[in-house]
Amino acid sequence: MEKILTKNFDKPGSHTLKVYEEGGGYEALRKVLALWTPEQVAAEVKKSNLRGRGGAGFPTGLKWGFVPKDSPKEKYLCVNADEGEPGTFKDRMILERDPHMLLEGAILASYAIGAGKAYIYIRGEFALGGERMETAVSEAYARNYLGPNILGSGFCLDVTVHYGAGAYICGEETALLESIEGKKGWPRIRPPFPAVAGLFRRPTVINNVETLANVPHIINQGAEWFASLGTEKSGGTKLFCISGRVNRPGLYELPLGTPLRRMIEEEAGGVIGGKRIKGVIPGGASCPVLTEKEIDVPMDFDSLARAGSMLGSGAVIVLDEETSMVETLLNLERFFARESCGQCTPCREGTRWFVQVLTRIAKGKGTDGDPDLLLDIADHMAGRTVCPLGDAAAGPVKSFVTKYIQEFLPIS
Repeated sequence: MEKILTKNFDKPGSHTLKVYEEGGGYEALRKVLALWTPEQVAAEVKKSNLRGRGGAGFPTGLKWGFVPKDSPKEKYLCVNADEGEPGTFKDRMILERDPHMLLEGAILASYAIGAGKAYIYIRGEFALGGERMETAVSEAYARNYLGPNILGSGFCLDVTVHYGAGAYICGEETALLESIEGKKGWPRIRPPFPAVAGLFRRPTVINNVETLANVPHIINQGAEWFASLGTEKSGGTKLFCISGRVNRPGLYELPLGTPLRRMIEEEAGGVIGGKRIKGVIPGGASCPVLTEKEIDVPMDFDSLARAGSMLGSGAVIVLDEETSMVETLLNLERFFARESCGQCTPCREGTRWFVQVLTRIAKGKGTDGDPDLLLDIADHMAGRTVCPLGDAAAGPVKSFVTKYIQEFLPIS
C-alpha cells in the first residue's frame, strides 16, 4: 500500500524544509491560498471522512464547523502534541521525522476556521521532536508560510510552540487549554465547549497531530481519494503503534479497517517464540482488552466499538499466554492513579483504590470478593467525572476482570 503520512520518514533530512518542499510540501497551502475559500477547505475535509486520530474519532470537518463564523472574537487553533497514552508513539514520530507536514496541516486548518493564532502544545519530554518543530516553525516564517500576508494572500497566522510539563491529563483538550493559559491542568466543565469558549474564552479548535498531518494530502489528492482508503465512515490510513510480545514492534501505517489479527501476524511478525495470544489492547492503555477469540475484528472506530472496545490512539499492545493479567492491570492502574489530576473524587479515590486491591491480589492475598469490589468501584467511576480519565481507568478494569476472572480469584 502507498504510504501517506510516513512516506518521507526514511529520507535523509526528512525533518527539513528543503526535503519537505522537494516532495511537494506546501503545494496544498499555495493552492488553497490562491484558489480556495475557507469554507471550501472545511467542506473538502468533511467530505474526506477524516476522523480525529487522538482517540475519540470525531469527524474533523464537522468539528471545524462548530466554530461560530460571525463571532467578532479572535479564533485559535491548538495542536495537541501531548502524546501520553501508554503504548502510543505515533505523534512523536511525526514531530521528529516530518514536522512540516504537521505545520502545513495546522496552517490549512487555521485558514479554514479563521484562526490568526495557533499553538502547538508538545509533551515536555519530546526534546528532539520539540527542537525540530521549533526549527520548522522558524523555517516557515522565513519562507512566508507563516506571519503576515502569507504568500501575498492577505491571510495572517502566528504559531507558538508551547511545552507541557509531562502531565497525562493535559492531553485532555480543556486541560490543555488551561495549561497554555498558565493555570493548573484541570479539565473544564462543559458546556461551554471550546468551539465557542476555548483558549482565553475565545472560539478554539483542538486537533491531534496525526489528524492535521492528513490535511495537506486531502487537499492535494482530493477527498474522494482519501475516503476510498478507509472504511465507509472512516477515511484514510492510520498510524498503528504495535508493541508488547511481538517479533517486530514498531509504527505501521495501514488502511483503517485492516483486521487486527492480520496486523499482528503479518505486519508485526506474530508473537515472540510462537506463543499463543492471550489478549490484545487495541488502542492504548485506556481501551478494554480483547481476548484471543475477539481479535478477528477490523481496526476502525465503529468495528471496535461494536466489539466492546475502542480504536483510541491506535496503540496495539499484544499480551501472550505467559502474561499475568493481574500484573498488567496493576501496571495500568498505577499509571492512571499517578496521572489523575485529583479534581474529581471518584477518579482521585477510585484509581488509588484500584491499586490497593490489585496490589493485594498480586501478592497472593486477594479474597473471593475482590473481583466484585473492583467492578463496583469501576461502576461508580465511569461517567461520573469531569473528563474521561475516570472512564479510561474503569474500562480496563471491567474488561480484564470479567474476561480473565480466574486470575483475580484466590487460588483454592
